[in-house]
Amino acid sequence: MALIALGLNHLTAPLELREKVAFAPEATAGALSDLARQPGINEALILSTCNRTELYVEVEAGAEDAAQRWLLDHHGLTHRRLDEFLYRHEDNAAVRHLFRVATGLDSMVLGEPQILGQVKDAYQVARDAGTLRTSMERLLQQTFAVAKRVRTDTRIGANPVSVAYTAVRMAERLFANLADACVMLIGAGETIELAARHLSESRVRRLIVANRTLENAQTLAARFGAYAISLVDLPQHLAEADIVISSTASTIPVLSRALVENAIRARKRRPMFLVDIAVPRDVDPAVADLDDVFLYTVDDLKQVIEDNLRSRQTAAGEAEAIIDLQVEHFLAWRRALAVRNPLATLRSDAEAQRDATLDKARALLASGRTPEQALEFLAHTLTNKLLHAPSAALRAAALRGDVELLRAAEALFDSSSSAKE
Repeated sequence: MALIALGLNHLTAPLELREKVAFAPEATAGALSDLARQPGINEALILSTCNRTELYVEVEAGAEDAAQRWLLDHHGLTHRRLDEFLYRHEDNAAVRHLFRVATGLDSMVLGEPQILGQVKDAYQVARDAGTLRTSMERLLQQTFAVAKRVRTDTRIGANPVSVAYTAVRMAERLFANLADACVMLIGAGETIELAARHLSESRVRRLIVANRTLENAQTLAARFGAYAISLVDLPQHLAEADIVISSTASTIPVLSRALVENAIRARKRRPMFLVDIAVPRDVDPAVADLDDVFLYTVDDLKQVIEDNLRSRQTAAGEAEAIIDLQVEHFLAWRRALAVRNPLATLRSDAEAQRDATLDKARALLASGRTPEQALEFLAHTLTNKLLHAPSAALRAAALRGDVELLRAAEALFDSSSSAKE
């Protein structure tokens, strides 16, 4: 049996190709069942996110390429179109890869926690589809345990490293309770969308989305229960905002000194916190000179992000050490599956010899032999049968000078120590 991880991600393939091999959530269970039916594939799991599509399969000898052929056929792609973007890991490398994925060490944002939830979702789909058995079930359970230990024993996820996340966390520090705050987001791009998601999770009291194109603002606002306005309406609404986070593609400032000054006056000097994460800047630098206004730029965030990233990189080294140890633990368990249990074998052989000898002793009684003769035959024969194999092995060990085996046998068959116990 071989364990194989096959896939592509944000590091190996462009977005347009990742889109072609992605699995929609509602289609994953059916795809899994089809994958598991392929000749030679015994177990299967599909992990499909915006940044990666990966197949994890346990296959029989000779079926190592079955998952790759299935992936090509399923999505109607050619080898030439896909092969150069795929990576493939086998056995210990596959186990290590899954551990690294689940702990965020293989993510676009180092140590991000969302991927573990996505791995758990993929596990549940595979479990419901019946495509997991003993080996991969154990692998997934150990994966979750490894991820938990990395989160507990290292600081891999302690500090934010994305601009949007850092901006929101800074807003939380500036304003004691976001549940009491009104936050205005200026822009409607990816960074603002991420900020809106983080703010929504923090249960901000009110969220306003302002954008040059009102339709785009309305689309984003609808997803997070926010209120949408056009940039031309900023003068009427800016004073409502306790916190402003801005990220547009404008080449000139969106918030002038005069606009912010009027808002502060309307707020009766209640402080306003502005986080400008746009390049070029959205907020006129002269705004920083105003009383009761606290302005932070992307440069202020960068230092926090760089410090946090260094902290995560240090933690990542610690996480790799944990993963190396746990990979060996899983492989040791897997190797043990392939080895016959010697105690079970010994007991099974002994019971078979006992039954055969007992049948012969009963036959002696039936033929007219005395009970004493039958018991003597039983004891003598059973003793010889049980001792024959180990006696022959020990004689052979003595002849070839295998001292280690002889000492092990002495410890194993030490009747005096057994009696003491």
